[in-house]
Amino acid sequence: MEDYSYNPSNSKSSNVLHGKYEIDRIIGLGSFAKVYLAKNLETKRNVAVKVISKDEIIRCGMMDQMKREIAVMKKVDHPNIIKFHEVMASKSKIYLAMEYAKGGELFTKVYKGRLDENDARNFFRQLISAVDYCHGMGIYHRDLKPENLLLDENGNLKITDFGLSALSEHLRKDGLLHTACGTPSYVAPEVIGNRGYDGSMTDLWSCGVILFVLLSGYLPFQADNVISLYKRICRSEIRFPNWVSDEARVILNRILDPNPHTRITIAQLMETDWFKFKFNKEIDPIEELPEMESEIEIERENFNAFHLISMSDGFDLSGLFDKEKRELRFATEKSTRMAVERLEEVAAAAKFSVKMNGELKMKIEGKEKGRKGKLMIAAEMFAVTAALTVVEVKKDGGDTVEYNRFCCEELRPALTDIMWTSGNSMTA
Repeated sequence: MEDYSYNPSNSKSSNVLHGKYEIDRIIGLGSFAKVYLAKNLETKRNVAVKVISKDEIIRCGMMDQMKREIAVMKKVDHPNIIKFHEVMASKSKIYLAMEYAKGGELFTKVYKGRLDENDARNFFRQLISAVDYCHGMGIYHRDLKPENLLLDENGNLKITDFGLSALSEHLRKDGLLHTACGTPSYVAPEVIGNRGYDGSMTDLWSCGVILFVLLSGYLPFQADNVISLYKRICRSEIRFPNWVSDEARVILNRILDPNPHTRITIAQLMETDWFKFKFNKEIDPIEELPEMESEIEIERENFNAFHLISMSDGFDLSGLFDKEKRELRFATEKSTRMAVERLEEVAAAAKFSVKMNGELKMKIEGKEKGRKGKLMIAAEMFAVTAALTVVEVKKDGGDTVEYNRFCCEELRPALTDIMWTSGNSMTA
C-alpha cells in the first residue's frame, strides 16, 4: 500500500488520502501524531485527520493503547463526543478521520481568563452528559482535562482523546481498575493511592477539577513538585477565589471529596439545584422545553394540526441524551388496541414485564437491575380521532442511557411500520 506523506509544495493530488480526503494544513501536534485539517471530497465537509507513526507507537509499546482508542471511538455516539469517521493505514502510518472541532481546545478559552459562572456551568453540564453516557457504555476516559475538550463552531463542548481509556472488561475481580494513569493535576486521590479505583468516580473528580479551572482560571491543586502536589490532592486543600458563588463551592467540595465512598455521584450531581439551574430563557430555550410542557397541560382530546405536524417525522428522539423528562410521541393510524399489542410485543422481545393501568396506560419494566435500578417506562395511548391514535412514551425510572438505548435500538425499529408520517395518507 502506498505510504502517504503531506508536503504543501507537492501537487494538489499528492495531498489526497485514499482518494477521499484532501489534506490542508496541520492543526495539532503530539508526541507520535500530527493532526491535519482535511476536506471530505464527497461531502465537502471539513474533517480532522490524525496521522500516527506506526514505528513510534510500536517502539513505545503503545499499539494496544491505540487499538483501544479506536475501538472506543467506534463505539461511542454522543453530541458532546468527537465523532469518529474511519481508520485507514499505510505501511508506516495510521490515519484516523474524525469530526473537525472548529472552535479548538477549551484550554485556549480558559487560558484567556476565567469564565462567567453560567458559561462554566453550560460547559460542565455538556461534559457531565457525555461522561455519564460513557460510563453507561462501560467506558472510563481517565484523562479528562481542558486540553482534551474541544469546541465546535457553535461553541458546544466535545470530548476527545480516549487513548488512556479503560473498558468494563478491564476491571479486576474486585470490580476496580488498577492502572495508575492520567495528568497529575487532574488525577483523583485513590488513583495515587494505588489500591484500585472506580473509574466513574475518578472521571467525576477530573470533571470537578475542570469546573474549578473554568470558574477560577487556575488549578485547585498546585505545588513545586509532584510529591507535594499529590499530598495536596489527597488532602483536597482548596482555596476558592472570592468570586465563586457559595452554591458552586458546595458542588465542588462534594465532587472533590478525597473519599470516593462519600463523593457525590453523577446521578446525585444532576439532581442538584445548581446543576439544573436555567439562567437565560433567550439563550437556553431547549433547556426550558421539558418544564414548559409540564406546566402547560395539553388537552389530550384536542390535538390539532400543529401537534400532528410536530410528529410528521415519526418517533421524535430529539434530546434523548440529556433531556430525561422529555416525552417521545408518535402518531399511528392503527387502533389503540393495536398500539398496545405492538408495545407488548416489543416488551416481550426485550424480556420486560408489562402491567396495564386501564386499557390505554401501561408500565414496562426491565427484569434486570441497571446502574440506577430497573428500567421503567410509561406508555399511554390517546384516540385523537376514530382513525388516529397518539402514543406517548417516557422514562419512569432507571438509567437514562439504558432508556435511550432501548428507544433507539429496540422500540423505534419495532414501531416504524405503524408510525404515521407526513408522507402517509390520513383519513379525517
